[in-house]
Amino acid sequence: MGLWQRFTMIFKAKASRTLDRVENPGETLDYSYQKQLEMLQKTKRGLADVVTAKKRLQHQTQGLEQSVVKLDGQARQALSAGRDDLARTALERKVLVQEQLQGLDQQIAGLEEQQRQMVAQQQELQQKVEAFRTQKEVIKAQYSAAEAQVRIGEATAGLSSELSDIGAATARAQDQVEQMRARASAVEELVSTGALDEVGSSGTSSLDRQIAALSADAQVDAELDKIRTELAAPAAPAAELGEGQPAEQPKAAPAERPAAEPEREQ
Repeated sequence: MGLWQRFTMIFKAKASRTLDRVENPGETLDYSYQKQLEMLQKTKRGLADVVTAKKRLQHQTQGLEQSVVKLDGQARQALSAGRDDLARTALERKVLVQEQLQGLDQQIAGLEEQQRQMVAQQQELQQKVEAFRTQKEVIKAQYSAAEAQVRIGEATAGLSSELSDIGAATARAQDQVEQMRARASAVEELVSTGALDEVGSSGTSSLDRQIAALSADAQVDAELDKIRTELAAPAAPAAELGEGQPAEQPKAAPAERPAAEPEREQ
Protein backbone atom coordinates (compact mmCIF):
# COMPACT_ATOMS: atom_id res chain seq x y z
CA MET A 1 0.00 0.00 0.00
CA GLY A 2 1.41 3.34 -1.06
CA LEU A 3 1.87 6.39 1.12
CA TRP A 4 -0.99 8.26 -0.53
CA GLN A 5 -3.38 5.32 -0.10
CA ARG A 6 -2.48 5.06 3.58
CA PHE A 7 -3.02 8.79 4.00
CA THR A 8 -6.39 8.57 2.25
CA MET A 9 -7.48 5.64 4.42
CA ILE A 10 -6.42 7.41 7.63
CA PHE A 11 -8.18 10.59 6.55
CA LYS A 12 -11.39 8.70 5.76
CA ALA A 13 -11.24 6.84 9.08
CA LYS A 14 -10.76 10.04 11.07
CA ALA A 15 -13.44 11.85 9.06
CA SER A 16 -15.87 8.98 9.64
CA ARG A 17 -15.14 9.00 13.37
CA THR A 18 -15.65 12.77 13.49
CA LEU A 19 -18.91 12.50 11.58
CA ASP A 20 -20.11 9.78 13.96
CA ARG A 21 -19.55 12.12 16.89
CA VAL A 22 -21.15 15.11 15.16
CA GLU A 23 -24.03 13.32 13.42
CA ASN A 24 -27.40 13.57 15.12
CA PRO A 25 -29.79 10.75 14.08
CA GLY A 26 -32.79 13.03 14.54
CA GLU A 27 -31.38 15.65 12.20
CA THR A 28 -30.40 12.99 9.66
CA LEU A 29 -33.92 11.51 9.67
CA ASP A 30 -35.51 14.94 9.30
CA TYR A 31 -33.22 15.69 6.36
CA SER A 32 -34.11 12.37 4.67
CA TYR A 33 -37.80 13.03 5.20
CA GLN A 34 -37.42 16.50 3.67
CA LYS A 35 -35.71 15.00 0.61
CA GLN A 36 -38.53 12.47 0.19
CA LEU A 37 -41.10 15.26 0.35
CA GLU A 38 -39.17 17.14 -2.34
CA MET A 39 -39.15 14.00 -4.51
CA LEU A 40 -42.88 13.61 -4.00
CA GLN A 41 -43.44 17.21 -5.03
CA LYS A 42 -41.36 16.66 -8.18
CA THR A 43 -43.48 13.61 -9.03
CA LYS A 44 -46.66 15.64 -8.64
CA ARG A 45 -45.31 18.41 -10.87
CA GLY A 46 -44.30 15.85 -13.49
CA LEU A 47 -47.76 14.31 -13.39
CA ALA A 48 -49.29 17.75 -13.81
CA ASP A 49 -47.06 18.39 -16.85
CA VAL A 50 -48.14 15.09 -18.46
CA VAL A 51 -51.83 15.86 -17.91
CA THR A 52 -51.34 19.36 -19.33
CA ALA A 53 -49.67 17.97 -22.48
CA LYS A 54 -52.48 15.42 -22.89
CA LYS A 55 -55.12 18.11 -22.59
CA ARG A 56 -53.35 20.24 -25.19
CA LEU A 57 -53.27 17.30 -27.66
CA GLN A 58 -56.91 16.57 -26.98
CA HIS A 59 -57.79 20.16 -27.86
CA GLN A 60 -55.81 19.81 -31.11
CA THR A 61 -57.66 16.56 -31.84
CA GLN A 62 -60.98 18.27 -31.43
CA GLY A 63 -59.95 20.98 -33.93
CA LEU A 64 -58.75 18.40 -36.45
CA GLU A 65 -61.95 16.40 -36.11
CA GLN A 66 -63.91 19.53 -36.90
CA SER A 67 -61.67 20.05 -39.93
CA VAL A 68 -62.42 16.50 -41.15
CA VAL A 69 -66.15 17.13 -40.94
CA LYS A 70 -65.77 20.45 -42.73
CA LEU A 71 -63.60 19.00 -45.55
CA ASP A 72 -66.01 16.11 -46.03
CA GLY A 73 -68.84 18.59 -46.42
CA GLN A 74 -66.85 20.66 -48.92
CA ALA A 75 -66.07 17.58 -51.01
CA ARG A 76 -69.76 16.63 -51.15
CA GLN A 77 -70.71 20.18 -52.08
CA ALA A 78 -68.10 20.28 -54.87
CA LEU A 79 -69.34 16.98 -56.32
CA SER A 80 -72.88 18.27 -56.29
CA ALA A 81 -71.73 21.29 -58.25
CA GLY A 82 -69.87 19.11 -60.77
CA ARG A 83 -66.45 20.20 -59.56
CA ASP A 84 -64.62 16.94 -59.23
CA ASP A 85 -61.25 18.69 -58.92
CA LEU A 86 -62.35 20.67 -55.85
CA ALA A 87 -63.91 17.58 -54.35
CA ARG A 88 -60.62 15.69 -54.83
CA THR A 89 -58.61 18.51 -53.18
CA ALA A 90 -60.96 18.57 -50.21
CA LEU A 91 -60.74 14.80 -49.81
CA GLU A 92 -56.93 14.88 -50.03
CA ARG A 93 -56.83 17.42 -47.21
CA LYS A 94 -59.28 15.28 -45.29
CA VAL A 95 -56.92 12.31 -45.54
CA LEU A 96 -53.96 14.37 -44.26
CA VAL A 97 -56.01 15.62 -41.31
CA GLN A 98 -57.10 12.08 -40.48
CA GLU A 99 -53.45 10.96 -40.49
CA GLN A 100 -52.65 13.79 -38.07
CA LEU A 101 -55.53 12.66 -35.92
CA GLN A 102 -54.16 9.13 -35.79
CA GLY A 103 -50.73 10.46 -34.69
CA LEU A 104 -52.34 12.62 -32.03
CA ASP A 105 -54.41 9.71 -30.79
CA GLN A 106 -51.24 7.63 -30.39
CA GLN A 107 -49.53 10.46 -28.50
CA ILE A 108 -52.56 10.92 -26.29
CA ALA A 109 -52.67 7.20 -25.56
CA GLY A 110 -48.97 7.27 -24.64
CA LEU A 111 -49.52 10.24 -22.32
CA GLU A 112 -52.48 8.51 -20.70
CA GLU A 113 -50.33 5.42 -20.05
CA GLN A 114 -47.57 7.59 -18.64
CA GLN A 115 -50.15 9.36 -16.50
CA ARG A 116 -51.39 6.05 -15.09
CA GLN A 117 -47.85 4.98 -14.27
CA MET A 118 -47.01 8.27 -12.61
CA VAL A 119 -50.21 8.20 -10.56
CA ALA A 120 -49.31 4.71 -9.32
CA GLN A 121 -45.75 5.82 -8.53
CA GLN A 122 -47.02 8.89 -6.74
CA GLN A 123 -49.40 6.87 -4.61
CA GLU A 124 -46.67 4.36 -3.76
CA LEU A 125 -44.22 7.12 -2.93
CA GLN A 126 -46.86 8.88 -0.84
CA GLN A 127 -47.36 5.72 1.20
CA LYS A 128 -43.61 5.30 1.68
CA VAL A 129 -43.22 8.90 2.78
CA GLU A 130 -46.03 8.55 5.32
CA ALA A 131 -44.55 5.30 6.63
CA PHE A 132 -41.10 6.87 6.86
CA ARG A 133 -42.52 9.86 8.72
CA THR A 134 -44.06 7.56 11.32
CA GLN A 135 -40.89 5.49 11.58
CA LYS A 136 -38.82 8.67 11.83
CA GLU A 137 -40.77 9.93 14.81
CA VAL A 138 -40.50 6.54 16.51
CA ILE A 139 -36.74 6.38 15.96
CA LYS A 140 -36.27 9.95 17.20
CA ALA A 141 -38.25 9.18 20.34
CA GLN A 142 -36.23 6.00 20.93
CA TYR A 143 -32.97 7.88 20.41
CA SER A 144 -34.01 10.64 22.81
CA ALA A 145 -34.98 8.07 25.43
CA ALA A 146 -31.71 6.16 24.97
CA GLU A 147 -29.70 9.38 25.14
CA ALA A 148 -31.47 10.41 28.35
CA GLN A 149 -30.87 6.96 29.80
CA VAL A 150 -27.17 7.16 28.95
CA ARG A 151 -26.86 10.59 30.55
CA ILE A 152 -28.63 9.41 33.69
CA GLY A 153 -26.39 6.36 33.85
CA GLU A 154 -23.26 8.44 33.35
CA ALA A 155 -24.39 10.91 35.99
CA THR A 156 -25.14 8.06 38.41
CA ALA A 157 -21.76 6.43 37.76
CA GLY A 158 -19.94 9.76 37.77
CA LEU A 159 -18.84 9.36 34.16
CA SER A 160 -20.47 12.44 32.68
CA SER A 161 -18.20 15.25 31.56
CA GLU A 162 -19.82 17.76 33.90
CA LEU A 163 -19.44 15.55 36.95
CA SER A 164 -15.95 14.55 35.86
CA ASP A 165 -14.95 18.21 35.73
CA ILE A 166 -16.50 18.84 39.14
CA GLY A 167 -14.78 15.78 40.59
CA ALA A 168 -11.44 16.80 39.12
CA ALA A 169 -11.80 20.34 40.52
CA THR A 170 -12.71 18.94 43.94
CA ALA A 171 -9.73 16.58 43.87
CA ARG A 172 -7.40 19.43 42.92
CA ALA A 173 -8.79 21.62 45.71
CA GLN A 174 -8.38 18.79 48.22
CA ASP A 175 -4.80 18.23 47.08
CA GLN A 176 -4.04 21.92 47.51
CA VAL A 177 -5.53 21.91 51.01
CA GLU A 178 -3.48 18.87 52.00
CA GLN A 179 -0.36 20.41 50.49
CA MET A 180 -0.87 23.66 52.42
CA ARG A 181 -1.49 21.73 55.64
CA ALA A 182 1.71 19.73 55.13
CA ARG A 183 3.66 22.89 54.35
CA ALA A 184 2.31 24.64 57.46
CA SER A 185 3.26 21.65 59.64
CA ALA A 186 6.74 21.53 58.11
CA VAL A 187 7.31 25.26 58.66
CA GLU A 188 6.07 25.00 62.24
CA GLU A 189 8.41 22.08 62.92
CA LEU A 190 11.40 23.86 61.42
CA VAL A 191 10.71 27.02 63.40
CA SER A 192 10.31 25.10 66.67
CA THR A 193 13.59 23.25 66.14
CA GLY A 194 15.42 26.43 65.18
CA ALA A 195 16.21 25.23 61.69
CA LEU A 196 14.54 28.36 60.32
CA ASP A 197 15.08 31.88 61.62
CA GLU A 198 12.08 33.88 62.63
CA VAL A 199 11.18 36.90 60.60
CA GLY A 200 12.89 40.09 61.88
CA SER A 201 15.63 38.24 63.83
CA SER A 202 18.32 40.31 62.01
CA GLY A 203 20.35 37.25 61.21
CA THR A 204 20.50 35.94 64.81
CA SER A 205 20.02 32.22 64.97
CA SER A 206 18.08 30.37 67.63
CA LEU A 207 21.33 29.04 69.14
CA ASP A 208 22.70 32.56 69.48
CA ARG A 209 19.54 33.69 71.17
CA GLN A 210 19.65 30.80 73.63
CA ILE A 211 23.33 31.46 74.53
CA ALA A 212 22.61 35.16 74.98
CA ALA A 213 19.71 34.28 77.26
CA LEU A 214 22.01 32.08 79.40
CA SER A 215 24.59 34.90 79.71
CA ALA A 216 21.88 37.35 80.71
CA ASP A 217 20.58 34.96 83.36
CA ALA A 218 24.11 34.48 84.80
CA GLN A 219 24.67 38.25 84.98
CA VAL A 220 21.33 38.76 86.72
CA ASP A 221 22.17 36.03 89.24
CA ALA A 222 25.55 37.67 89.99
CA GLU A 223 23.94 41.06 90.56
CA LEU A 224 21.39 39.49 92.88
CA ASP A 225 24.16 37.81 94.94
CA LYS A 226 26.05 41.11 95.24
CA ILE A 227 23.01 42.97 96.47
CA ARG A 228 22.22 40.23 98.97
CA THR A 229 25.82 40.43 100.34
CA GLU A 230 25.67 44.20 100.73
CA LEU A 231 22.36 44.03 102.48
CA ALA A 232 23.56 41.29 104.86
CA ALA A 233 26.76 43.23 106.06
CA PRO A 234 26.26 45.61 109.23
CA ALA A 235 26.67 49.37 108.74
CA ALA A 236 30.17 50.67 110.01
CA PRO A 237 30.12 53.43 112.77
CA ALA A 238 31.06 56.96 111.81
CA ALA A 239 34.01 57.11 114.34
CA GLU A 240 35.69 54.18 112.74
CA LEU A 241 35.44 55.81 109.49
CA GLY A 242 37.44 58.96 110.84
CA GLU A 243 39.99 57.17 113.17
CA GLY A 244 43.62 58.03 112.39
CA GLN A 245 42.61 60.42 109.71
CA PRO A 246 42.27 64.16 110.08
CA ALA A 247 38.98 65.54 109.33
CA GLU A 248 38.82 66.88 105.90
CA GLN A 249 38.78 70.64 106.01
CA PRO A 250 36.36 72.36 103.84
CA LYS A 251 37.92 73.97 100.87
CA ALA A 252 37.99 77.79 100.84
CA ALA A 253 36.00 79.43 98.22
CA PRO A 254 38.13 80.90 95.49
CA ALA A 255 38.81 84.67 95.79
CA GLU A 256 36.80 86.82 93.61
CA ARG A 257 38.72 88.53 90.87
CA PRO A 258 38.48 92.35 90.85
CA ALA A 259 36.47 93.77 88.11
CA ALA A 260 38.48 95.03 85.23
CA GLU A 261 39.22 98.75 85.46
CA PRO A 262 38.24 100.87 82.61
CA GLU A 263 41.06 102.03 80.39
CA ARG A 264 42.35 105.48 81.16
CA GLU A 265 42.16 108.08 78.56
CA GLN A 266 45.54 109.00 77.14
